[in-house]
Amino acid sequence: MGYLVRGALIGLAEIVPGVSGGTIALVVGVYETIIRSAGHLVRAAVGGVRGLVRRGEERAEVRALAAQNARKVRWSALLPIGIGMLTAVILGASAIEPLLEEHPVEARALFAGLILASLVVPARMVGGAWRPREVVLGLAAAAAAFFLTAIPPAANQDPSMLVVGVAAAFAVCALVLPGVSGSFLLLTVGLYEPTLAAVNDRDLGYLGVFVLGAVVGLGAFVSGLQWLLEHHHRVTLVVMTGLMAGSLRALWPWQDEDRGLLAPADDVLPVVGLVLLGTAVVAGLLLAEARARRRHPVDAQHVADTLDAD
Repeated sequence: MGYLVRGALIGLAEIVPGVSGGTIALVVGVYETIIRSAGHLVRAAVGGVRGLVRRGEERAEVRALAAQNARKVRWSALLPIGIGMLTAVILGASAIEPLLEEHPVEARALFAGLILASLVVPARMVGGAWRPREVVLGLAAAAAAFFLTAIPPAANQDPSMLVVGVAAAFAVCALVLPGVSGSFLLLTVGLYEPTLAAVNDRDLGYLGVFVLGAVVGLGAFVSGLQWLLEHHHRVTLVVMTGLMAGSLRALWPWQDEDRGLLAPADDVLPVVGLVLLGTAVVAGLLLAEARARRRHPVDAQHVADTLDAD
């Protein structure tokens, strides 16, 4: 399977809430390549900026280090993966946006099933049985996410560019940590549909801010994730699991325009069927991921080690 096709599979995962692009990258065997290259790319970019403000021998030294990191990026893999992802996102967005507009209940049901099964990933990566205080912490994180996703969306307002950039910075974590869905994060803050519309309408202003936020987020999150996993491994994943669980409120199929929860309607049986379908899809992906892990073991601590490796 070529890097272009692998990138397309990751891109398709990125636009479906509940399916982690990081998980797909792991399954198709390019996860470590992406993480290593991202780490070197971030270091090269930071070094390049630092080189602009330094002088003399110090500037030359900083630039040399940045160039060294740039050479370590696997461009032959990263570029086709990126092209494949971009192509898949553009094509997939045109198919998903009409689905959300015409069948919102069914779409939320399918996405809820995807998320339910995905909860297994961060919960499993905690390592061993949860301690009582971790259960309490996870429940607190879930409660916080539940109440945050209950906040009604702003009426008749386009999201500000600041909000778009910040959301993109957090959503990009889906490429870094398997089990986390960037699209789901956008969905819970009400930016999923506007982002799909921006892709389909070729809104370059919105997309430019989104990409900039994602780049900044990748640079910050790579370092932040490394520190959290090294110093607070279990707590980080416990909180992540709780946040994902609580955010499921955003995917309750029957809602009003202000995100108020409604009782199930007459279509309860097909809706439940879609939830089960979404669960089955992710369960299949997790089985494939398990086989990939047996061949090439990668866990959360290994991510931190990888990011720290030269």
